[in-house]
Amino acid sequence: MPDFPYRSALIVGVGSGISASLARQLAHLGVKVALAARNVQKLDALVRDTGAIALVTDTSDPASVAALFEQTRQRIGDPEIVVYNAAARAQGPLADLDPGVVQKSLAVTAFGGFLVVQQAAKHMLPHGRGAILLTGATASVKGFAHSAAFAMGKFALRGLAQSAARELGPKGIHVAHFVIDGAVRASGRPDPADKPDSTLDPDAIAQTYVDALRQPRSAWSQELELRPWVEHF
Repeated sequence: MPDFPYRSALIVGVGSGISASLARQLAHLGVKVALAARNVQKLDALVRDTGAIALVTDTSDPASVAALFEQTRQRIGDPEIVVYNAAARAQGPLADLDPGVVQKSLAVTAFGGFLVVQQAAKHMLPHGRGAILLTGATASVKGFAHSAAFAMGKFALRGLAQSAARELGPKGIHVAHFVIDGAVRASGRPDPADKPDSTLDPDAIAQTYVDALRQPRSAWSQELELRPWVEHF
């Protein structure tokens, strides 16, 4: 559609849920899409559906993330939209958590987010425009028992989004953080018959991302919370 303001996108941490839905919607709008994941074989069907390209990356490695952006630039041009969906969990009682596993979780969820936002800024600043979208969770604002590592990572990602929005917004780059407050629907996990729409539809989430990308710069959202109608605040 001609009124959509962006022409290229890089989605990092692609799976079968939110990222896949967003890739399909952006491709439908005529956006050139690059999909990044540690394992790109799982993206074969999505690549066929969208005409996207798939690139391997390790979001916890600075050299790998820098190479990802260079490969994206060579294939579809500098990405005008960058979406960070990668995360890693390390669940269990605090006293039992493996520090190495926690470190890896933080490296993907938080440090990886920083590396991607840093590279996005480097590639967008010369153009004076762009959009960076970061996917959060309930854990971005509320830490649960047995989920300290995930909460640490998501709290950090939210802080990154706030800082980046204040720094990059006046330079023409829209930074927005999305709190996905509830379970995301999956093909193997349908809603109970007695509770329809009790999980977040990934297509509906993706539509909210697209709506945010359409916002005029005089009224940019920095954070949006999404939850199904039955979710408790």
